[in-house]
Amino acid sequence: MEIRTNMTNLLYQTDAYLKEFSARVVEHLDGGLVLDQTAFYPGGGGQPADRGTLSDGGQTWQVTRVKRVQGRPVHFLDDLGAPREAPLPAVGALVTGHLDWEHRYQLMRTHTAMHILCGVIWRDYGASVTGGNMEPLKGRMDFEFETMQADLVGAIEEAVNREVVAARDVSVEILPRAEAFQIPDLIRTKINLLPDGIEEVRIVEIEGLDLQADGGTHVANTREVGPMRIVDYKSKGKINKRIYVEIGD
Repeated sequence: MEIRTNMTNLLYQTDAYLKEFSARVVEHLDGGLVLDQTAFYPGGGGQPADRGTLSDGGQTWQVTRVKRVQGRPVHFLDDLGAPREAPLPAVGALVTGHLDWEHRYQLMRTHTAMHILCGVIWRDYGASVTGGNMEPLKGRMDFEFETMQADLVGAIEEAVNREVVAARDVSVEILPRAEAFQIPDLIRTKINLLPDGIEEVRIVEIEGLDLQADGGTHVANTREVGPMRIVDYKSKGKINKRIYVEIGD
């Protein structure tokens, strides 16, 4: 059965809280599976990929990694208790995906925390983001600051935690590229990382604080993030300062 498509319905883009989904295998690619729809985030923008399992009703596979190949999310599997030669689900097979929810939700909280940090620093200091990365409940972001001292870091930490307890709603909207780029200051990174071929732009908004193009997963309200602590900061260049953040319970 030959089913090929260049489109995968990215369920996580509109419902980050989806923990389980059904999908059909449409292609084997580079040793992994392309599905007609998926809730697994394939990584990007500093956010790691999701993990979890896929099953076909008889066999369960661990999703060890998900990444984009030729523009499509590919799910790479490791069988759980099956013979080593056990085949992957066939093209056309119906499978059920289960996310490792603890891992995903921690990343949702962390990614939203990074947007709070970015929003506060842009609003209060006008500094652009020059880089960033995250893992569950911790992350770092680089900003265009000439100097950074303990009193400034303390003021930033107080400001971001005020935004957490302010319980601001977080929403997602997908807009045509031309319409999205009419939004002032949509791109907060120093370099516009959106490929020219992207026709629709996903917008993540923290109400009253932050609005930017973003492809990752987020919580629905800033109160879900939890307390943020700046655990370190350092200079990474003349006008490039790095801030390290951890998220508490």
